[in-house]
Amino acid sequence: MHDLAKAALLLAQSIKKEMPSTYVPPSEGAIPKSQMILPHALVKNTRGYIERVLFQINGAYENGWYDACAVMIRRFIETLIIELFECYRIDHKIKNTNGDFKYLADLISATLAEKSWNLGRNAKQALPKLKDIGDKSAHSRRYNAYREDIDKVITDLRTVAQELLYLSKLK
Repeated sequence: MHDLAKAALLLAQSIKKEMPSTYVPPSEGAIPKSQMILPHALVKNTRGYIERVLFQINGAYENGWYDACAVMIRRFIETLIIELFECYRIDHKIKNTNGDFKYLADLISATLAEKSWNLGRNAKQALPKLKDIGDKSAHSRRYNAYREDIDKVITDLRTVAQELLYLSKLK
């Protein structure tokens, strides 16, 4: 048995010992024990779906599910960009001919090019980094994120999230 398989088996056994066999998380999802990526206060009283995505980001991180965390970061950024365009009633600029929202690369390009707001320099630099880690975890079959990969983008995520939340008047 490979070392990775042994480690996975030991991890599964230790989790099983920690959790009662009857435990099933609530259907709406569990609230994480920690706020290691972003504080919940940042999104509290915005939109329920935004709050739940942040719960999943923090929960995935605290459980060591770094690919899941990166994918949820990607979704979080995508959602905040859409909220921003909708707030300014220019969401048509980020939709295709079928009326569907474009892919994240196009959303980021449109966000950076839009003159309706003045996105800060740090947020402009951070958006591509956040997309990159999310893309790798979602689409690269041989890539697995590690804690250090997520740790590198926490400050960028905070910068972008706070800026987009304020610009979209959610905070």
